[in-house]
Amino acid sequence: MTASPEAHAEGHRAATTQRSQAKELRRLALLSAAAGLFADNGFSRVSLEDLGAAAGVSGPAVYRHFPGKQAVLGELLLSVSRDLLDGGRRVAAEAGSPEDALKALVAFQVDFALSNPDVIRVQDRDFTSLSEADQAEVRSLQRSYVETWVDVLARIHAGADVAGLRVRAHAAFGLINSTPHSVRHHGRKIAVKSARPILEQMALAALTSA
Repeated sequence: MTASPEAHAEGHRAATTQRSQAKELRRLALLSAAAGLFADNGFSRVSLEDLGAAAGVSGPAVYRHFPGKQAVLGELLLSVSRDLLDGGRRVAAEAGSPEDALKALVAFQVDFALSNPDVIRVQDRDFTSLSEADQAEVRSLQRSYVETWVDVLARIHAGADVAGLRVRAHAAFGLINSTPHSVRHHGRKIAVKSARPILEQMALAALTSA
């Protein structure tokens, strides 16, 4: 007994969905591997073969997902910048007051920094290895993220100079993004559970000071 056309079509759609999901998982595995390799070795010292091996595929197989190594770097930093902007806007919009919005933004940024130290290192060191178009888009996304913070800060510091509020935001980013992986205790990184409240308290103190 042969399958009906409807059953055949449904089976084809299911197979297509599975292939798409498997491809997306391999793409995400490549991005995760890239973050670690670029952070440890620098963009210029990592080959496509290195990326493929770290993600469990051959070097040439990387081309099924990205046109080249620079495109991997671009997608890594662009995807993170988009996630930061979308997440920052969401937590600020969901807060009931400017003070709660600022606390939510700080907690959001601290969580990002503690969860993505490799990406932060790559951004700091290898940003100029992006294509010009990707550099421009990352900068645009990050400026919008900063303005999300500035909008909240302006409601707390009524009448304050906007340029000064941007300085506050950038200073908070510097504190939050650098401390989790630069401060060590007896040669070991500070535990996340210890670092989180310290970072949140220091950032909020700096952002809310008169």
